[in-house]
Formats: sequence, C-alpha cells, structure tokens
Amino acid sequence: MKNIVRVLRAERGWSQQELADRLDVSRQSVNAIETGKYDPSLPLAFAIARLFGRSIEEIFDDERGVTAEAAE
Repeated sequence: MKNIVRVLRAERGWSQQELADRLDVSRQSVNAIETGKYDPSLPLAFAIARLFGRSIEEIFDDERGVTAEAAE
C-alpha cells in the first residue's frame, strides 16, 4: 500500500523514532509502513490519520484506483 507517511513526518521534522513513540510502535514498524513493506492495522491507520489531522484516504492509497493526495 502506498502512503505519504514519510512526507507528513518530514514536514513536522520528526525522526522515525519520534513518530514511533507518538504511535506506540517500533521504529522498524514506522520504517516498514513508510517503505510499503507492511500495511498498518486499521486501528494503527486511524491513529496515524488522527495524529496528522488527515483522513485515512488522504494518507494511504489502496492501489485500486483510490489515490493518496500529495501533501501540500
């Protein structure tokens, strides 16, 4: 699943570890999500969306025609 988590994190100047701490997950999990190697659980996807003040659809692209909007 494609996503803009890395872009949103970078806009805030957070390291992967800082984002991981805010989400209560490991830094490795954040890295895996950002690189598309791991799709977050629905509760984690909601937590990410809430943290960045965006909808899940704005952050994650299900690659079936629904696209994640680019960070502005």
